[in-house]
Amino acid sequence: MATKFTWSMNRKAIKFPKSNSIPQKMEKLTIIFFIFIFSLWSPYLSLVTDIITSTTPLTVDQTLVSSGQVFELGFFDPGNGNWYIGIWYKQIKPKTYVWVANRDSPITSSSGKLTIGDSRNIILVNQAETAVWRSNISVPVGNTVAQLLDSGNFVLRLENDENPENYVWESFKNPTDTLLPGMKLGWDRKTGVNRFLQSWKTSNDPGDPGSGEYSFKMNIDGFPEIFLFTGMKTRYRSGPWNGKRFSGVPEMKTVSLIDFAFQDNADEVSYSFTMKNSSVYSRLVMSSSGLLQRFIWVESSHTWNQFWFAPRDQCDEYKKCGPFGVCDANASPICKCMKGFRPKNQQAWDLRDGSDGCVRSSEMDCGSDGFLLQKNMKLPESSKTYVDRGLSLSECGEICRRNCSCVAYANTDITGSGSGCVIWVVDLLDMRQYADSEGGQDLYVRGAISDLVGTSKTHSDHNDVKIISVAVGVCAVIMILLILSYLWRKKMQFSKNSTNDRRGLDERSHDFMMNEGFMVPSKRHHSGETTTDELELPLFDFTTLVIATDNFSDANKLGQGGFGCVYKGTLTGGHVVAVKRLSKTSGQGIDELKNEVRLIAKLQHRNLVRLLGCCIEVEEKLLVYEYMENKSLNTFLFDIEDSARLDWQKRFDIIFGIARGLLYLHQDSRLRIIHRDLKASNILLDKEMNPKISDFGMARIFGGDQTEAETKKVVGTHGYMSPEYAMDGIFSIKSDVFSFGVLVLEIVTGKKNKSFYYASKQLNLIGHIWNLWKEDNVLELIDESIRAEFSKDEVLRSIHIGLLCVQENAEDRPNMSKVLLMLSSDVINLPQPKYPGFVVGKRCYEKGSLSNQDESLTMNALTSTILVGR
Repeated sequence: MATKFTWSMNRKAIKFPKSNSIPQKMEKLTIIFFIFIFSLWSPYLSLVTDIITSTTPLTVDQTLVSSGQVFELGFFDPGNGNWYIGIWYKQIKPKTYVWVANRDSPITSSSGKLTIGDSRNIILVNQAETAVWRSNISVPVGNTVAQLLDSGNFVLRLENDENPENYVWESFKNPTDTLLPGMKLGWDRKTGVNRFLQSWKTSNDPGDPGSGEYSFKMNIDGFPEIFLFTGMKTRYRSGPWNGKRFSGVPEMKTVSLIDFAFQDNADEVSYSFTMKNSSVYSRLVMSSSGLLQRFIWVESSHTWNQFWFAPRDQCDEYKKCGPFGVCDANASPICKCMKGFRPKNQQAWDLRDGSDGCVRSSEMDCGSDGFLLQKNMKLPESSKTYVDRGLSLSECGEICRRNCSCVAYANTDITGSGSGCVIWVVDLLDMRQYADSEGGQDLYVRGAISDLVGTSKTHSDHNDVKIISVAVGVCAVIMILLILSYLWRKKMQFSKNSTNDRRGLDERSHDFMMNEGFMVPSKRHHSGETTTDELELPLFDFTTLVIATDNFSDANKLGQGGFGCVYKGTLTGGHVVAVKRLSKTSGQGIDELKNEVRLIAKLQHRNLVRLLGCCIEVEEKLLVYEYMENKSLNTFLFDIEDSARLDWQKRFDIIFGIARGLLYLHQDSRLRIIHRDLKASNILLDKEMNPKISDFGMARIFGGDQTEAETKKVVGTHGYMSPEYAMDGIFSIKSDVFSFGVLVLEIVTGKKNKSFYYASKQLNLIGHIWNLWKEDNVLELIDESIRAEFSKDEVLRSIHIGLLCVQENAEDRPNMSKVLLMLSSDVINLPQPKYPGFVVGKRCYEKGSLSNQDESLTMNALTSTILVGR
């Protein structure tokens, strides 16, 4: 490349006097010599400029730098031998890529160049001078240049026209996986182009910037909102813009650093954001893990902090509770039906599957129908709605009342006293209710006159409707009281008779009524405790579970542990479940069972196993779970043949899923839960190998401000317990983090921590990995079944995170939010791990009384003595 230089001093060109004296000639020759040498090296020096032209192209050894040194553009090889043109932050290390030009058309050698072509477009050519990517737009007459701006926007413009309104082409209008401040996401109505985010294929290092399967895209039909897709399948939606925020993103109202904007006019339907302080960096990323993530750069710690992400919980899953169903993450179960509706599939509903939704339970009469006010709602899916932004709420209600097809209505804008009208004439889908004033907005749903008694009325209700409502309500109350009185008498008679008739039950048995195989319990358990109030779950009849499991036959046995056995069962109707039958000799008893039921019944997360019900009859104690087709993680991980089914990507997904489940337990659920028995056998895998944490019999609830607790009865499993817990009985969220770290190391190596034995140095798995880490030779221990194909940097990062989690001192270990951030981002610098806990050999374990116990079993016998000073 020819480079033009002008040597200057005090902004004046150097002029040589006409004198022919020898010193002056020598000065001339010296300057000429240095110019000659510099010109020879110039092709190998970075081009410190922000512009390329047709005569000054960009080659692999050069970069463009924006004028304020904010962004840099150049070639990069993520490590897979392919070259791409990308933009990254100039001052942030390691590189954080925000845009890739040729993401699906890489060049395979380092001899490509980026230039202005004959058509005056930006063009990328490979070593054969063949174009592999271009801006591909109609260019007005005139010379063009390409410039990198401090906003991160890479623009094509006329050489002498810097007006942003006249840019010929912009990278901001062609996003990849990242939305930067000032970028717009959505439809350009002038060009018909939909600007959306699409993930990388992989985010690991080396990564693949190619177009991945996840996208975040605006739907402009009806009341515009943004959807997150996996391929063509909807996974999450933002809810429509209500003038302040997206109705399904309540967190937006608490963000003080960012100004959000939504435009819906003749030119565009778009969403964008700007930073109130331009020195603060933020980006919205559609990650290759399927999460939409907002990051903020924290200068003090030199890390990207995950500020927000979606989907966050089960209620963010699209249509989680089906048509007319409402999801409430603060309730248990999370799906509920609005007043005037009932579950469409009651059996599935009782099993915590609300996907079939709700149907009306009351007869409708268009002439007298009213509207039920649902507060703090994420508005239903809005692509098939009628929108008129000029109407008031009362006018909107009146239109909806007169139209018998109208199902619901709401304001389009909630600023001030509210304005605009949106009307639904189809089934209401993907609704969610938030806590008071937390998020959402008012939604008015059509209801029968009988359902309006005692509820808030809409603007269109009439006095005669109110009178009729009161009359109908009084009659309904009287009828309900009569029915309840009759049922109560029948129940007492049935209870009295059943005491003598039931075989195998003595006077301690509790009353019940049979309903399609489920036990509907009376208010009091035989012990005097309130079973229904405590358990909040369906109770199964023992006979039902005996039939479902073929009398607990060995052919249906899924596994066995210290608690007893787990069986596969098929209920009436074909629903497959897993039945955990506690052994009569198990250390776990009624207290552990009740503890598990109390906890897991209140928890809802994709990475926690669902508890469907229980059965407590005399000496029988059983729990009924959702069925996991692939059993537990240890059945694959530690088996030579089955471990081959766990390729590296599956293993990393399992690690990531376990981390998300633990984060929910520690931070995002209504209760702060410490699991205390996290291990490979307690990680169950569904048919798609998604991990789910199970067995909450040993778990404990922490208060909102509680950080640790102490016990004299240490429970858990050798090899997974943290030092402070095993030795002193002190447990906290960092105890679970230690167990998670052991799991990570086991998943990477395919070896058990307890049973691994490195003879020459008397080390367990943690100790051996620690030594190999210090020797920079840790890859020699990875599972042989994944050595043929794995991501070296991703494996190293996982081991690094595992060692951080098993550090000896609890305060040194990261919490799970930090762990998840480290797993999901390859741009964060990880701290060096300190000495791990429990680096001991097999002989040390054999000294204990529990040395012969199977490591897959839960240990309930270990007791710790706590010394108290007098």
